[in-house]
Amino acid sequence: MCACTCPRAVFANDGNVPMSNLKLAVAGAAGRMGRAITKVLLETGGVEVAGGLEAKGSPFIGRDMGELAGVGAIGVAISDDPPGLLSRVDGIIDFTTPATSIYLAELAAQARIVHVVGTTGFSAEDERAFEAAARHAPIVKAGNMSLGVNLLVALTRKVAALLGEEFDIEIVEMHHRHKVDAPSGTALMLGRAAAEGRGIDLEEKAVWCRHGHTGPREEGAIGFATLRGGTVVGDHAVIFAGPEERIELAHKAGSREIFARGAVKAAIWAQDKKPGLYSMLDVLGLADL
Repeated sequence: MCACTCPRAVFANDGNVPMSNLKLAVAGAAGRMGRAITKVLLETGGVEVAGGLEAKGSPFIGRDMGELAGVGAIGVAISDDPPGLLSRVDGIIDFTTPATSIYLAELAAQARIVHVVGTTGFSAEDERAFEAAARHAPIVKAGNMSLGVNLLVALTRKVAALLGEEFDIEIVEMHHRHKVDAPSGTALMLGRAAAEGRGIDLEEKAVWCRHGHTGPREEGAIGFATLRGGTVVGDHAVIFAGPEERIELAHKAGSREIFARGAVKAAIWAQDKKPGLYSMLDVLGLADL
């Protein structure tokens, strides 16, 4: 085994010595997604839970991550020291807030480790910060990490390219009552895919809401409808409404574990990748569909 202390030393292998597990940290470890990610990591071969993060002052600091995930103690406690933790892991999976994710992107870039980002609600300035960080480390960033949703994104782009403008495009999403950003990151992914398929600029053609006397629908518009309520994990549909016929592509999430599994898959995939900004379409081989 290589004696180098660089985080990428995990890949050194002379063919005789077993490779070490990938050491992955979880940001927002006490949250619903953080607990789901911890559970999936513990069920996945070749990786290990190497630490968790919560904000300073959190009542979960020092708590065992396995206990919080409902699988029993694993001897790994939640920390409030991002620089210290990121200096000794191979990657971090991050479903937190835009400000936290930008901070972690800077630290991950300095440590040259993988950063998997499932956070949504970023500004244009935030996106530029990710592009800068990705010059130094691999970042996998997606509004949704599930296989099904990313297949839906690829299909949306393809169908939008095949159908003419006589087919109007509407995107409908529903999430639980606690979700704070709208439209969802997944709905935006779908909107961008539809716009790419049509060869148009989403920002110019998007209709984010409708109220009052709106007049007739603008030709080429991509509409969004946002629903919130109950405990819905995430429902998304893309509607192509044409003359006397309608095509609907839809995905319904049954649990957060589908996002956690996708995020863990992304972290493993990215370990041998060059610095850059990647998406789940890259991870799943769907980028060219």
